[in-house]
Amino acid sequence: MAPWHRTAAFIWSTLAFLLYFGYTSAADPEHAISYFDNAPARLFFFDDTTSVIYHDAIFGEIYGSQDEGKTWKRANDIPPGEAAMFIEHPFDNRVAFVLTNSYTHYRTDDRGKTWRTFDVPELVAYVQNPLSFHSDPNKWEYTLFQATRCDPIPWGERCRDVTYYTKDGFISSPQLLLEDVSRCQFAHSSKDFKHDAHEDLVYCVAYDSSAMTGSHSIASSRLYSSTDFFATKQNEDLGIGKNAKGVVAFAIVSKFAVVALKDLTPGSEGDMLLYVTVNTKEWAKAQFPHASQARLRENAYTIVESTVHSLAVDVVLHDTTTVGTLFVSNSNGTYFVESLTDTNRNMVGYVDYETIYGVEGVGIANVVANAQDVERKMVAKQLRSVITFNDGSSWDPLVAPTGTCSSEPCSLHLHSVTDMHNYGPVFSSPAPGFVMGVGSVGKALAPYEESNTYMSTNAGLTWSMVREGACQYEFGDSGSIIVIVDDEQPTSWIMYSTDMGKNWNTYDVGIQFRAKGLTTVSDSTSQKFLLLGQVMRQSQQPDEGRNAAIYLDFAALGRPKCGSDDKESWYARASSKAECIMGAKQWYTRRKADADCYMGEKFHDPEVHDDKCPCEEHDYECDYNYVRSDGKCVPSGPERIPSTQCILGTPNEKYMGSSGYRKIPGNKCEGGYRMDEPVSKDCSEAEPVEGAVVHKIHSFTGDIVQSEYFKDSKTVLVRLTDLTIWQSSNEGYTWEQKFPEERFVAFYMHTYSNERAYLLTDSKKFYHTTDTGRNWLSSEAPSPPNTFGAQVLRFQPRTEYVIWIGNVDCQSGFDNCHAQAQYTWNNGQDWRWVEDYVVNCDWARDEELRIDSSQILCESYANKQGSQVFFGSNNALQLVSGTDYYATKNKLFDHVVGFTKFSEFLIVAEYLPMRGTLNIQVSLDGRTFASGSFPPGMHPDSHAYTILESSTKSIFLHMTMNEGPAPWGNILKSNSNGTYFGLSLENVNRNVGGFVDFEKFVGLDGIAMANIVANPAEAALTGHKALQTRITHNDGGTWKPLVPPSVDSLGVKYPCTSVGCALHVHGYTERFDARATYSSPSVVGVVMAVGNVGDSLATYTESDTFLSRNGGFTWEEVHKDAHLWEFGDSGSIIVIVNDEEPTDHVLFTTDEGLTWREFKFTTEKIRVRDIMTVQEDTSRKFMLLGRYSTTAGLVIVHLDFSSLTHKKCLVDVEDPGHDDFELWSPSEERASLCLFGRQTLYHRRKRDVNCVVGDTPKALDNIVQNCTCTSEDFECEFNHVRNGDECVLVPGTNSLPSDDSCRNGEDYWYERTAYRKVDYSTCEGGDRIDRGTQHLCPGINGHSAMFWMMVILFPFAITALVAWWWYSKSGMARGTIRLPGGEYSHGSRSGVMDTLASVPWFLLGLSGIAFEYIASSLESVSMNYRARRGYRDVPVDEDAQVLHFEDEE
Repeated sequence: MAPWHRTAAFIWSTLAFLLYFGYTSAADPEHAISYFDNAPARLFFFDDTTSVIYHDAIFGEIYGSQDEGKTWKRANDIPPGEAAMFIEHPFDNRVAFVLTNSYTHYRTDDRGKTWRTFDVPELVAYVQNPLSFHSDPNKWEYTLFQATRCDPIPWGERCRDVTYYTKDGFISSPQLLLEDVSRCQFAHSSKDFKHDAHEDLVYCVAYDSSAMTGSHSIASSRLYSSTDFFATKQNEDLGIGKNAKGVVAFAIVSKFAVVALKDLTPGSEGDMLLYVTVNTKEWAKAQFPHASQARLRENAYTIVESTVHSLAVDVVLHDTTTVGTLFVSNSNGTYFVESLTDTNRNMVGYVDYETIYGVEGVGIANVVANAQDVERKMVAKQLRSVITFNDGSSWDPLVAPTGTCSSEPCSLHLHSVTDMHNYGPVFSSPAPGFVMGVGSVGKALAPYEESNTYMSTNAGLTWSMVREGACQYEFGDSGSIIVIVDDEQPTSWIMYSTDMGKNWNTYDVGIQFRAKGLTTVSDSTSQKFLLLGQVMRQSQQPDEGRNAAIYLDFAALGRPKCGSDDKESWYARASSKAECIMGAKQWYTRRKADADCYMGEKFHDPEVHDDKCPCEEHDYECDYNYVRSDGKCVPSGPERIPSTQCILGTPNEKYMGSSGYRKIPGNKCEGGYRMDEPVSKDCSEAEPVEGAVVHKIHSFTGDIVQSEYFKDSKTVLVRLTDLTIWQSSNEGYTWEQKFPEERFVAFYMHTYSNERAYLLTDSKKFYHTTDTGRNWLSSEAPSPPNTFGAQVLRFQPRTEYVIWIGNVDCQSGFDNCHAQAQYTWNNGQDWRWVEDYVVNCDWARDEELRIDSSQILCESYANKQGSQVFFGSNNALQLVSGTDYYATKNKLFDHVVGFTKFSEFLIVAEYLPMRGTLNIQVSLDGRTFASGSFPPGMHPDSHAYTILESSTKSIFLHMTMNEGPAPWGNILKSNSNGTYFGLSLENVNRNVGGFVDFEKFVGLDGIAMANIVANPAEAALTGHKALQTRITHNDGGTWKPLVPPSVDSLGVKYPCTSVGCALHVHGYTERFDARATYSSPSVVGVVMAVGNVGDSLATYTESDTFLSRNGGFTWEEVHKDAHLWEFGDSGSIIVIVNDEEPTDHVLFTTDEGLTWREFKFTTEKIRVRDIMTVQEDTSRKFMLLGRYSTTAGLVIVHLDFSSLTHKKCLVDVEDPGHDDFELWSPSEERASLCLFGRQTLYHRRKRDVNCVVGDTPKALDNIVQNCTCTSEDFECEFNHVRNGDECVLVPGTNSLPSDDSCRNGEDYWYERTAYRKVDYSTCEGGDRIDRGTQHLCPGINGHSAMFWMMVILFPFAITALVAWWWYSKSGMARGTIRLPGGEYSHGSRSGVMDTLASVPWFLLGLSGIAFEYIASSLESVSMNYRARRGYRDVPVDEDAQVLHFEDEE
C-alpha cells in the first residue's frame, strides 16, 4: 500500500475510533453517589430551583444540595441531632424552617445554604402542621406557630396548645394569638381559596373554656375568627347559631373551607357534620344522599384530592371494613352525589383515589369487587381499577394493553395510594398526559411482586406494558425522559427511554442497591433525577452509610434542544364522550414521540391552553329557589321579583324571571345552548306581597291510591288508580308524570334512607332513586312483584341491602306458582336466592333491634311443592332464621302465624296445632325467645290480637275479647323484656280490620289516648257501641277521661254539666288516612282532635274540632264542625278544612286557634279527603287531596302560606324563654309537677307571636330534675287489675314469685307487691309501693363490717403464726421476695409488707391484681405524667379521633 494510503487509513481509523468512543461516552448519562446513615424523613426540592433538602430525622440532621443532589453538605448552622421537623414555606421558595425539641428553632432565607436561629416562648406542639403561612406575597412573613404550654398543678402538669403569631418571620418575639386551641390557620393560606375577606382573617378551632385537667369536652370546641389577631374574636355560627359546637377539624381544601363538627343533638349517634364555604361569609351544611347510610363518623371519612370544581369525600359505610363510597359535590361543595361505591381504603384513612395531574376531570380509583364477602367473611380484597374522564360522573375500567386479555371480564388494575412505593403522586406528574403504574391485567389486581409496569401517554385512555415486573418510575424534561428502576429485588441498573417508552436503554450505576425512591424537581422539567436506595452489603463503601442518594444527569446524552417542528399540541381526553370539562377543551404543547431532542424548559410549568366549548346542558346548574327533578330544574315555589316589576296590576302583566338555570361558577363555555337566559312570566306566578296566600290546582284522571313525601325533603310521590305515578319536587306546586309508558303497582320509601325510593312496575323492571327523585335509574328484579300479599321490599339500616319477594312460575297456570325471596347487597345490581314458598321475609336487624345485620327471618311453607295459591292450614308455616345472609339456617318455630318487629322487640305469633291455640314469643336478640304470660282469660290461644305502637321499653297489645260486627278488647302492657303482660285498659274499641282506637302522642313518650266501649253488655247484643275517650299520662299505668272545656268556641257553656261529662274524640279506626295523627313531631304538646263534650262520643258529623297545647291535660274547642287538620312550620300555622261536606275554602290560624282566617281557593267546591305537608310538619306549604263532586279523578290543591309573614322567630338558645319561644312542661296544669318521675321543660313558640320558625335552632329539651315517686309512677303487677285506685289480685290467680336477685350493686332485694314501677319513669325515693318486705342481698353487701374485718384479718393471723414459727425455727433466715409489679427488694422491710409478701399466692390473686393497678397508676402519675407531651390529653370520648384531610401537599 502506498504510504499516503496507509496514512489516510490510519487517520480515518483514528477519527472513527475517537468518534465512536466520543459518541458512546456522550450517549450515557452521568451519575454521582452520596451516602447517608439513614433514609430521609423528608426529601424536598425547593420549587423552581436546584436546591434540595435531605432530612435525617433519626439522627436529627439536615443536609442541603444546591445542584439537584449531585453534592451534599450538612447544615453546620444547626447543631447535630437538633432537627426534629422540616417545614417549607409554601409560597416563598427561598424560605424553610427546622423545628427542634427546644425553644430555639432555625430558618433559612437562601434555600438551605445558611440557617439562622429564632426563639419562641413555648415548645412546639406535636401536630401535623405547627406552622401556618399567609398566601399574600406582601405578607409572606406572617406566620402562625402552634405550641404547647404546660402549667404546674399539685399532681403534675396541665398542658394545652396555644398559638403565637409573627408579622416579621420571627425576627421579633412572637405574640400570643389564642390559648386552648387545636388548630389555627389564615383564611388567606391557599391560592385556590379565593375570596374578598379581610386580609388578616384568621380561623381557630379552640375551646370556649380552659380545662382544669388538660382535657376538654368536645362540646366546648368551636370555630372562632378574628381580623385583629384575636384582640377581638367572633364565634362562627355556621348558620346554625350557638349549636355550632363540637368542632373537630378545620381545613382549606382547594377552593373550599371545610369545618367538621360532631352532632351533639340529643338522639344523634355522634355523627359528623360538614359545613362548607367558598367565600368565608355563607356556610352551608354538606348534604349527602341516603343519609342514614352515608353517616359521617369520626375517623371514618376522608376528604380526598379534590378539583377546583368540587369536593370529593370518601365515606366508610360500615364500621368493620375498609371499604368506602366516594361522593362528589356540586360547585359550592354543599350537595354531594354518590360517585363510586366500594372504594378501597386502609385503616389509616387513605383512599385509592388520585386525580391525574394537570388534566381536569380525570381520576383513577380502585374498587373492592368482592366487598360483600370482605365484610361478611373477612376474605382478601379483590381490587379493580376504574377511571373517570368527567369528574366522577361515570367510571369505566382501564383498557388493557392490546393482546393481553385471555378472559372476560378483563382490564388493567393498578396499585394505588394505599400501597405507596415512591414519593409524590402515584400515577402522574406535571409531564402532560404521562401516566404510569404498577399492576396487572385480568379480573382483579395481582400482588405487587407479581405485577408489571404500565404506561399511558394520553392521560389514561390507552395503556402499554413497558417492563415485566414492578418498577419505580419518574418523568423528566416534561416527559422527554422516563426513568424506571427495579422495585422487586436489588439491582445496579436503571432503565430510561427518550421516546415515550417505545425503546429502553440500560445504565449501570456501579453499586448493588435496593430502590427506595425515585424523584426529580417538582414540576418534572429537569433532566436530572435523584434515586434513593439501600446499598447491599457487598457494595457498601468503608465508613459510608448504607443509604445512597444516586444523582442521575441525562443532559449528558447530548441531544439537541427541540424546535417548533419537534412539538405537538396534545389534547387531554381525546374521547368522544368527554372532550369538554367545565366548558373548555384542555391542550398542552409537548414533544413528539419520535423527536430526538430535549425540551429544555426547566422550571417552566406546562402551560395549559383552553379552547372554549359551546355551552351544553351539563354546563348549567339549578338557580336559586329551583330544585332538580329528573334532570330538570323546577321552581321550589313562587319566584321573588324586583320591586320595579309587576306594579301595574293589569291581568296579563309579565316580568322577566329566571329560567331556573345558571352557568356553573368557573365554567368557560361560550355560545351554544343558552339555558340561563331570562324568560317572560306572568306576574300572577310571582311571589305575592307579604300577607298573601298562593294556591294552584292540579287535576288528575285517576283517584289517589298512595301518596308520600320523602322524609326531610320537599319531594312527594302520588300513585293513582290508573297505575301512573306523579312526582312533585316543590310540595305540589308543579307535577310531572314518571315514565308514562310503565304500569306501576306500588312504590316503596326506604325505611332507613330518606333519599331512596322504589317504583315497582307489573314486570321485573323497577325504578329507584338515591337522591330524593332528582334522578331515577331502572333495574331488573329477579321476578315480578308477588301477588300473595307479602311486602315486596324489605330494608335494613345498610341501605344497599334489600330483600325482594316476587312471583315465580306464575305466568303459565298455577301449577308451581309461589313467592320467592331474593336479596341484593348492591341495590339491585346482583341478586341471590333466599327462600321459596315464602309468606314474609325480613331482615332481623332494626334501628333499635341491633342484632346480626346478615340475619334474615323467613316465614315459608314446610311443603314446598305445588301452587302456593291453594295452600291452606294443612301446610305449616315455619319460621326460619338464616345468618350469613341465609347461608346458615336455623328453624326457630315449626308453625307460626306471623312475626313483627316493634322497637327493640321481635314478636312471633306461634301456632300450637296440638291445641289449636296461639302463643306469643318475644325476643330481644333474634335467637332466644320467651313465651308471653297473660292474665286469666286473656291468653292469645282463643283471641285475636293486634300489636300496638311500642316505644317506651314495653309492648302494648290489644287482645280482642268480643268478635263479631262490633269488636272490642283489652289493652295489655308487658314488662321491659316483653314476657309478662298485665291489663292496662279494658273494652278498647277496634274495627273489623283489626285497627284499634289507640294512639301515642308524638314527642311525648308515655302519653296516649284510647276509646273504650262504655256499654259492652248492650253492645254485644245490639252491635251499637257507646264510645268514651280515655287518656294516660303514665304509659298505661292509669287511664282517665279527658277534662272538657267549660265553654265552646263561641263562648257558650256546654249543656252537659254532670260528673260523667267529658270530652270524647274520634280515633284511629275512623280515619281516611292513618297518618293523620292527633299530634305533630314538630310542635311537642299541641294536639288536635274531632269530638264532642258529653256522656259518650257523638257521630262524626255532630262533632266539633278541639285543641290541646299541653299534651292533652286541658282542651279547648277551636271551631265548630268536624275538620281535617294539619300542622305547619312547627305549629306556627295550622290549617283546617271542613270534613263533613264539599268546601271551597280552608281556615288557618297563626296563634294555635285563638283566631281563624279564611282562604277561598276555588269557585267549584271540592270534597277534601286529606291534607298533606312534609313529614316533619316544618313547611308552610300544604296540599289538599280531594275531588270535584261533578267530575271523576283526583284534585290536588297546592297552598303556600310562606308570604303570610317574613319575620323570622327570634331564639336565644343560651337563655330560652326570653325570646319568641317559651319553656313549658306537660305537668304544669296538674297538682303534680312531674311526668314519668321527672320534670321536663320543652321549647315552643309563644302563642301570640306571628313569626316564621323555619329552621331556627330550638333549645334542647331540658330535664329539670327527677321527682319523688308517687302513685302515678306505678302500674299493676302481673295477674293484678285496678279496682278503683288500688291494684288487686285477679281471683283464682297467683302472684309472681319474688325476684331475690340483686342487680347493680344493690344492698337489698324486696318482695313483690301488687304494683310495679313504670319502666319509663325515673322517679326516685318517695312511697315505693312496689317494694314489699326488705331482705339483705347475699355477697359482699350482705354482711356487717365486723364480719368482713374478721374474714380479711383471719388469713393474716394464721400467716403471722406460721411466719413466727418459721422465724423461730430458721434463725432469722432472710430471703428475697418479689412483690407483683415491683422491683426486687433486699434486706429488711417493714413488718407489714414482709407479712403481706409471704401470704400464699392463691390468696393473693385478686389483691395482686389490685396492687398491680395501684402501683402502675402511681408510677404513671409520678414518672410518666409529662412524657414529652408527644401525645396530648384528649377528651374521654370513644369517637374522638382524627379527621383525615388529604389535600395539603
